[in-house]
Amino acid sequence: MAQIIRSGAFLQQCWSVHPLCVTVKRMTDENGVILSCSSCKSAHHLVVTTVVSQGSSAQRAAQGDILRDEPPGAEFLKACVATHPASLSLREMDVFQDLVRLRCADCRRQYEVSVATFETRQK
Repeated sequence: MAQIIRSGAFLQQCWSVHPLCVTVKRMTDENGVILSCSSCKSAHHLVVTTVVSQGSSAQRAAQGDILRDEPPGAEFLKACVATHPASLSLREMDVFQDLVRLRCADCRRQYEVSVATFETRQK
């Protein structure tokens, strides 16, 4: 049985030691994001409260910073995970504010994810 650790500090430690190995694996129906580390073989489960999506500065410049109705950030993130999960990577995190920032290399979008709970499952 896998050991479960309920702290964001383990994800932060894993990411700081081998940042290129932590990728988004999938999303769950219960507002969860699963990250995996290919180096330490850990699965990091995040229960998400909100997702804010932001396009790249080039995308915003092309749109002329026109305010328009955009789908919620969670919809953009679900689309990214469904179409190209290998392009999503962890870029920044703050365990004191329970924030994780993800970036999609294909869409060039950034996602600021507010996390309710962190769980790390080690094999």
